[in-house]
Amino acid sequence: MRAITLLGILCSALLVAGCSSSKFKSYDGPPVTLVVVEKDNRSLHLLSDDRLLKSYKVHLGFNPVGHKSIEGDGRTPEGIYKIDRRNPNSEFHLSIGISYPNAADKARAKALGKSPGGDIFIHGRPKKYRDGTRDWTAGCIAVTDRQMEEIYAMVPNGTPIIIKP
Repeated sequence: MRAITLLGILCSALLVAGCSSSKFKSYDGPPVTLVVVEKDNRSLHLLSDDRLLKSYKVHLGFNPVGHKSIEGDGRTPEGIYKIDRRNPNSEFHLSIGISYPNAADKARAKALGKSPGGDIFIHGRPKKYRDGTRDWTAGCIAVTDRQMEEIYAMVPNGTPIIIKP
């Protein structure tokens, strides 16, 4: 009887292990050389030179019109930045950082006597925003968790990102 119970537990463990999948994917296709975000149509594109590799629908800051100026304005920045860091333990599944604020962003905020903010990322979506019906981030760019797994694997640090109005 004990052997049957042990066998059942072992089979269950193997079944669960076989069904689990890592959030860390691998990618061996053409290199992503540019990320382009178009805020007006809520899209993110991964390019290899002039060739489109993938496109995704995105959600933006809760106040999406205009360039991010100060911390707390709810806007997603606009301009040319770089992917500069990774967070494998993000509160939002996985995330890759955007080099906002740059020198011009800092100067603009300083002239207003404010902080430009920071911690702008491309990241996944928590359960409460999975209905996909509205912009909700504090200025980040959000995709589904599965899409974020692809992006995390495909886009290396140092990749330029252009965020268009």
